[in-house]
Amino acid sequence: MANEQWAVTFADIQAAAERLGGLIRRTPVLPTSGLPDCDAVSVLLKCENLQWGSAFKARGATNAVMSLSAEQAACGVVTHSSGNHAAALARAALQRGIAAHIVMPRNSAAVKLQAVRQLGIEPILCESTAAAREAAAAEVQQRTGAVLVHPFNDPRVIAGQGTAALEILEQYPDLQDVIVPVGGGGLLAGTLLTIRALRPDVRVFGAEPEWADDARRSLQSGRIEPALRTDSIADGLRTPLGSLTFPIIQHLVTDILLAGEAEIRAATGHLAAVCRLITEPSGAVPLAVLQQHAEVFRGRRVVVLISGGNVDDIALIAGALTAGSQSP
Repeated sequence: MANEQWAVTFADIQAAAERLGGLIRRTPVLPTSGLPDCDAVSVLLKCENLQWGSAFKARGATNAVMSLSAEQAACGVVTHSSGNHAAALARAALQRGIAAHIVMPRNSAAVKLQAVRQLGIEPILCESTAAAREAAAAEVQQRTGAVLVHPFNDPRVIAGQGTAALEILEQYPDLQDVIVPVGGGGLLAGTLLTIRALRPDVRVFGAEPEWADDARRSLQSGRIEPALRTDSIADGLRTPLGSLTFPIIQHLVTDILLAGEAEIRAATGHLAAVCRLITEPSGAVPLAVLQQHAEVFRGRRVVVLISGGNVDDIALIAGALTAGSQSP
C-alpha cells in the first residue's frame, strides 16, 4: 500500500534496521496473563520501556544520526524536545562522536532533563510553548549549522521507529492486532508501514488519551487537528500529529481508540503489579485502550507496545502499584 507522496517507505525501514544493528536493543515481546479485563484476549507486551534510554525514541534518533553524511555530522545535530527524544538524540550523537544541542522547555520532567545531563550535555532551556522551542532550535541551527532532527516529523526518525514492528513480526508472527500509542505519530506511522508491507491482515490501532484526542479528531476530520488541552497524565502523547506522519496514519490505521485518565492510571498500576514492569503513563495507554475497549479485541492475539518507562513522579508509580494490586 505504498504511496509515492509519503516521506518514508518500507525500504527505508529495512535500511534503518540494518543501520541500527548493534546500536539499539532488541526488546522482548513478553506473554502475560492476569491483567484485569483481558481474560478473553491473548496479550503480549512489546517492552520498549527496556530500550536504551527506556524508550523507543532511541530507534529514530539513532537512525537519524547514523544516516548523516560526514559533512553533516561535522556540524552536529539539534532538536527541541520535552521528553525521551532529547536523551535519545544526545546518546546517538555521543555514539557517533559529534555535538548535540538539545532544546528543552524549563518545565520538562526532571528525570528527562537529568537523562540529558548524564550524557554530558547541558540542555538549552526555553519557555514551554511550541513557538519558543522552535525559535531556540532555529537560533542554534543558524549559529552552528547543526542538522535539525525533529522528534517525529522527520523521515529518518519515522523509519527508525518502524524497526520495532519488524521485531514484533519476527518475535510473534501469529499476532492479529497491534496497539501503539500516538502523540506526534512517528511510532504509529513507522509501525503501519512495516505491518502493511509484511502482514496487511493485521489490525493496527492507535492509542490516545481522551484528554489528548487530536489524532482521533484528525482522522475524523481529514486534517491535522490541534491539541485542545495539555493536562493528560500521558504527557508524551499531548503532541499534535506531524505533516509527514498524518498522511500515513490517515490511510493505513485501522482505528484510533481513546482511554480515560483513570484507566491510564490503572493500566500503569497493572503493568507494575501484575507484570512487574515500570512504565510511564504514556507507555501504558495502549493497555488502557485494550482494557477499556475489551470487546474490540475479544478472542484475538494482541501485541501491546509499551513505549517508555521514564517516570518522574515516584509517588505516581507507588500509587499506581497499590491501585493495580487492588484491582479485581
